[in-house]
Amino acid sequence: MSQFTRLLPRMSKLFGAAALLAAAAPALASDTLLSPGQLEAAARVFTGDVDCEHKQRIKLEPIPGTPGHFKLTHKKATYTLVPHETTTGAVRLEDRKNGIVWLQIPAKSMLMNAKIGQRMVDSCQHAEQQAAAAPTEGSIGIAAAAPPN
Repeated sequence: MSQFTRLLPRMSKLFGAAALLAAAAPALASDTLLSPGQLEAAARVFTGDVDCEHKQRIKLEPIPGTPGHFKLTHKKATYTLVPHETTTGAVRLEDRKNGIVWLQIPAKSMLMNAKIGQRMVDSCQHAEQQAAAAPTEGSIGIAAAAPPN
């Protein structure tokens, strides 16, 4: 039996049920309830190891049990990010407490420090982004325009 389980009866008498539930809830950087738009954006996040410029690496993983929440590791720092809806279709994950923003577009991703307005690392490409950015065989890297409707 864990120490926490043994203390539950004593804690509930001292603090009441509401305080007990609050103490047992997971601590996240933001609310655990996300809007449908945020959950849709979360479904488009590329997770796993991402190679970046200057031989840097980002690890982005979903947090089990909290839909739409992600853990981002860069160097020795770890951040908890949640998606925010955009009008451009880009995926934007934020840790507002620490001022960290992860932007993902089809060709690349970047990590920014919004507090000081600087990129921390750029030109990050997940395997799916590398494939999307690669020119097709026989092309010179310029995509053909879609025919008008």
